[in-house]
Amino acid sequence: MTTPPPSSSGPASGEQRLLERLLAGDKGALARLISWAENSDARYPGLMRALQPRLGQAWRIGVTGPPGAGKSTLVNELTRELRRRERRVGVLAVDPSSPFTGGALLGDRIRMEERTIDAGVYIRSMASRGSHGGIARAAVDACDCIDAAGYAEVVLETVGVGQAEYDVVTAADTVLVVLCPGAGDGIQAMKAGILEVADVLVVNKSDLPGAERLVLDLEEAVHIRANSGLARSGDEWSAPVVACSAGTARGLEDVLAAIESHRAWLRAGRLDAARAAKRLAHVRRVAHEQLDEELFVKRGWETRARQELAVGKAPWDVVEGLLRSLREQA
Repeated sequence: MTTPPPSSSGPASGEQRLLERLLAGDKGALARLISWAENSDARYPGLMRALQPRLGQAWRIGVTGPPGAGKSTLVNELTRELRRRERRVGVLAVDPSSPFTGGALLGDRIRMEERTIDAGVYIRSMASRGSHGGIARAAVDACDCIDAAGYAEVVLETVGVGQAEYDVVTAADTVLVVLCPGAGDGIQAMKAGILEVADVLVVNKSDLPGAERLVLDLEEAVHIRANSGLARSGDEWSAPVVACSAGTARGLEDVLAAIESHRAWLRAGRLDAARAAKRLAHVRRVAHEQLDEELFVKRGWETRARQELAVGKAPWDVVEGLLRSLREQA
């Protein structure tokens, strides 16, 4: 695809040069663009406007699950296997934030050192910055950047905070939920509603005792859900349960086969609708964040709310007063 020409509504000359470098495969340009997305840089929207026609080519794989399940090892090995198949891979790892700098505490460049020297792999660690959904605020935008840069696969690994990682579904085409035996993960999966977001259930560390039992428990849970009316409306996909041992690279072919099966299922007339729904969810999240910034910070609603609460107003009355003010200003 040719580089979009500059225009009055498109990127300025400096951004145009960055755009050209990005389309030429410059990882430095990609890193700069993702930083702009993270920092809400005013130059980011115009540049992504020019890149919009390139989006949608990459397949986005979300990898989530509780801490200790081996997500990073699995991502590393999946990346190795995808590269063996000559697929360019972008990896976005959302890590816990430093309480001092706000930066990522765990850099996946350390955990994936072997992959960093591969010209066909781009790895980026991103701080969660307080996000409770297991995904950084700008993670979807970062996936768009990697997509626009021409990578065939984008692997998004979430923080791993357990039960609150549902935001990953707004960024990924296929969601892998990684669990391991001996940690009560089967019960947690059913209790926390993880089955609702999983397109593929991966039982990692399958060489440990209890792995077979966990596989059976999850298969039973998927079967019960599929026959109880609890499945997503109109959703015929039944998440397969795949056992693997990422540390020994055993079972990776089965994991990739499950991803391919889900990809084929979506591409059979379902992909456009699925992506449109996820994109809408992203729009709503971004709109919510920007409205919060506009109203509570720029218009001083936070100060007003504090003052009203301090004099004994009930929270719902405070909310109603704020909304009344918004309607009057509309």
